[in-house]
Amino acid sequence: MIKKKSLITLLVILTCTAILILISIQNLICKNILEGKNMNKTDTNQQNGYLTKEQGEFLLKVARNAIESELFGNGLKRIPLDKVPKIFRKPGAVFVTLTKHGQLRGCIGHIIAHEPLIRSVEDNAIAAAFEDPRFFPLRRDEFKDIKIEVSVLTEPKLLEYKDTKDLLNKLRPGIDGIIIKKGPYTATFLPQVWEQLPDKQVFLSHLCMKAGLPSDEWQKGDLEVFTYQVQAFEEE
Repeated sequence: MIKKKSLITLLVILTCTAILILISIQNLICKNILEGKNMNKTDTNQQNGYLTKEQGEFLLKVARNAIESELFGNGLKRIPLDKVPKIFRKPGAVFVTLTKHGQLRGCIGHIIAHEPLIRSVEDNAIAAAFEDPRFFPLRRDEFKDIKIEVSVLTEPKLLEYKDTKDLLNKLRPGIDGIIIKKGPYTATFLPQVWEQLPDKQVFLSHLCMKAGLPSDEWQKGDLEVFTYQVQAFEEE
């Protein structure tokens, strides 16, 4: 009788141990699956051209160094392409924005990628500081007060719409940058502009005026409209 009870007790212990082992194995499998998903997501982001925070911070340094070289050095010294990771050598469309005490001080960029990403950052940083026709060229005494933002654009895609109501419904404030085009007239607002112009109709009216068109041109239904997204990196 005692032996029978001991055997039952042993079987219970073995069964419980087996259950615990199975649970541990299941947890380990779930952990590996989740980590695999996260790794795949990171890999996919890199393949799609998304930048990490560290890569964005590097581009901010590139922009600041380019401006500093023009102001205090002997002109821009380009970073050799063979010295940077592959993602910076791929074609990239970039806008560089300068602010001073919270006010715009310059903003220049390209909507379509036509040169390596790092070159686009260098060139547009110089252009934003010294070639924006809305401002005087940046002075040496202003350098310490400017804050730099680098916006990396995705490829623009045509937004098809039936009428003005449909156009307004398809706009995504805070997410999409907008390009409008009519004949030789074209202009764009980065997604960040939605912060200043959150109303869709006001946004489009100002964009039309920026393009040199009447403010109500978007209501006529014959504008070409393109959307894009950005990864924006800003100095702290």
